[in-house]
Amino acid sequence: MTATLTRPRVEHVPEYERSLGSEAVELGRSVGLIADAHQEHVLEVACGVRPDGRWSAFEVGVCEPRQNGKGGILELRELAGMFLWPERLLVHSAHEFRTSLEHFYRLQELIEEGHLQSKLKDRGGVIRGHGEEGFALKDGTRMHFRTRTKKGGRGFSCDFLALDEAMIISEAMFGALLPTLRARENPQIWYMGSAVDQEIHEHGVVFARARERGLEARDPNLVYLEWSVDADGPEAVTEDMAANEELWEVSNPALDVRISREHMRKELATLDRRTFAVELLCVGDWPRTDGTRLNPILPTEWDALVDTTSVLQDPITLAYDVSPERKCSIGAAGRNQHGDWHVEVIAQWPGTGWLVDKLLELRDAHDPFEIVCDGYGPAASMVKKVLEAGVDVRLLTSGEHAQACGQLADVVTQRTLRHLGSSDLQHAIRGAATRPLGDAWAWSRKNSTVDISPLVAATLALSAARGIPEDDSDPVIW
Repeated sequence: MTATLTRPRVEHVPEYERSLGSEAVELGRSVGLIADAHQEHVLEVACGVRPDGRWSAFEVGVCEPRQNGKGGILELRELAGMFLWPERLLVHSAHEFRTSLEHFYRLQELIEEGHLQSKLKDRGGVIRGHGEEGFALKDGTRMHFRTRTKKGGRGFSCDFLALDEAMIISEAMFGALLPTLRARENPQIWYMGSAVDQEIHEHGVVFARARERGLEARDPNLVYLEWSVDADGPEAVTEDMAANEELWEVSNPALDVRISREHMRKELATLDRRTFAVELLCVGDWPRTDGTRLNPILPTEWDALVDTTSVLQDPITLAYDVSPERKCSIGAAGRNQHGDWHVEVIAQWPGTGWLVDKLLELRDAHDPFEIVCDGYGPAASMVKKVLEAGVDVRLLTSGEHAQACGQLADVVTQRTLRHLGSSDLQHAIRGAATRPLGDAWAWSRKNSTVDISPLVAATLALSAARGIPEDDSDPVIW
C-alpha cells in the first residue's frame, strides 16, 4: 500500500468538528481489511461529526473509476455502523442481485475472520435467503441487503443507506428508498459509483444531481469526492489523453496499489476509447438534471418543411450511419433547384453487408463532394471495409458531430431546409432524444425510442454539404 494520497479532482466537504473515520479504519485493520490512503480520506471527510454529535453530511457521494476500492470503503463504513456506532438498521442496495449478494458474502467473511460473529445473534445472526440476506446482532442492530426495486424500500426506516452502483438509480426506486431515512435522528445516505454514460446507463439522473451539487460546492449537507480526468465528455478524450499515465494517476487513486499500470496498458489496447474514458478515466456523459429533454427540432417544424417537388442537385455529400442493431442508413444532402438545403435518405436496410456496394454505386454515379460518418458510433466499425473497397470516408469528431446537429436545428428554424417527407426521417424526428455534449448536444441512440440512423446520416450529410463551394449545380436523378 502507498502512503501517498491522490487528491480528488472534485472535492466538496462541509465543515466538521471531528471525524469518526479513523474508528472505521482501525476496526477494518483488526479484521484484516487494510485501507489505502484514498479510502482513509473518504472515511475521514464522510464521517465528520458536528458539535451536536450529528453527521456533518447527510449525503455522501463518491465517484471514481471501477476497481479503485469503492467496495472496500463501504465495507469499512458498514462494519463500523454495525459494530461501533449506534445505527440500528443499515441497508445496502445495488442495481443487480449478484452485486448485492457478493457484498454480503464479503462482509460475512470479514465478520468471521475478524471474530466478530460472537456479537451476532446465536440464531438468525446471518440471514440467508434469495433477496433477504442480512445480519442481526444481539443488541438489536440489523443490516439488510437489497436489490433496488420501485417498492423495495417501503415499510421500514433505516439509519444508513448505501446506494452501490449509483450510476443506475431509477427515480421511482429513489422515491421509495429516500423517505426511509426521514424519521431517523442521525441518518446518512451514500452514493458510490463511477461515471454515468447515457449510452449505457438509463437511470443516471439521481447520481448526476448529487454530482451537480458537489460541483457547485454550496450544499452544506453533502460530501462529494470525484477522481476523474477533466474532459468535456468521453468523446473529448483523445488517444494521447487515454495513453497519458499522468491522467491515469489523477483519475485512479488505487493505481500502483491494487491496479497495475501493466493492466491499464492491456485495457487501453483492448477497450474502445469511449469505454476506456468512461470506465477507467471516469469521464462521464452526464444527463441533464432539470427534467427536460433537450430536443430543439419539433415534429411540427419538421413537417412544415416537406416539399415533394424538391430535387437534390449535384454536387452532393453522402453520410452513412449504423444503428446498434446493425441497420444501415445512407443520407444525401446538398442544394435543391431553388438553392435551399435538401436532405433525404437514399437507403435504409437491415444488416451491413450491402453498405459497401451501395456506397460504391453512389460514388460512381454522383462523384460526391465528400462521404462522412460518425467517428465514434457504430458506423466506425464499418470504416475499414469501406476504405478497403476504395471509398474515401472522413470520420467526424464528436465536436463536428455536435456542430452538425446544431446546423440542422438552425436550418429547420430558419426554414431554409427542404425534405421529401419520408417516413424514416419523420419517425426518427418524433422518437429522437438528445444528449449533452459540452455546451452543445448530439443525437442519443440510447435514449431514443426509434432507430435514429436515418436522422444521423441526414444530419452528418448536411453538415458536410455546407463545405461545398458555391457553383453551378445539376439535378440528381436517383
